[in-house]
Amino acid sequence: MRKIILMMQVSLDGFFEGPDQDLSWHLVDEELHAHFNDELRRMGAFLDGRVTYELMADYWPTADSDPTSPPTMVEFAGIWRDMPKIVYSRSLESAGWNTTVVRDVVVEEVQALKAQPGGDLALGGADLAATFRNLGLIDEYRIYVHPVLIGRGKPLFQPTDATAQLRLAETRAFGNGVVLLRYEA
Repeated sequence: MRKIILMMQVSLDGFFEGPDQDLSWHLVDEELHAHFNDELRRMGAFLDGRVTYELMADYWPTADSDPTSPPTMVEFAGIWRDMPKIVYSRSLESAGWNTTVVRDVVVEEVQALKAQPGGDLALGGADLAATFRNLGLIDEYRIYVHPVLIGRGKPLFQPTDATAQLRLAETRAFGNGVVLLRYEA
């Protein structure tokens, strides 16, 4: 059975984005980007909320046409375009680039998706992750902690009464100071 894997980048103080959706503090260098490409190309689909999808769709479809794009970005543009995507949104009418729009997170539908053959499912977006977490649908957390304190923004994990016991499966430090914490649910 496929796993649902939350892959998110956070500041040391727990924010996945700064004010006004600022991501300029992300320290994604060639080593980290190559790691992301290696991990994501093996996935079976991207599961995103509308905001995350629109952020990705604003840049990645044509990122490889920019002659100044480094090879890892060119590679990821192809990965993103070719990967099946499911966007959970009640307001998005349609989406391109191999994308299906789904209105609501229905546990039975997600379980059926997990039962299909293929690679694991990469979950993106804090709001969607909160829904999946509250429904007990996340199998693994891959949190990339950046060595920066941004002070304010949107926290990755929203307040909840649900406690989740996790098992540390891996840690990895990258040359730029980012640390991967991989937990299994």
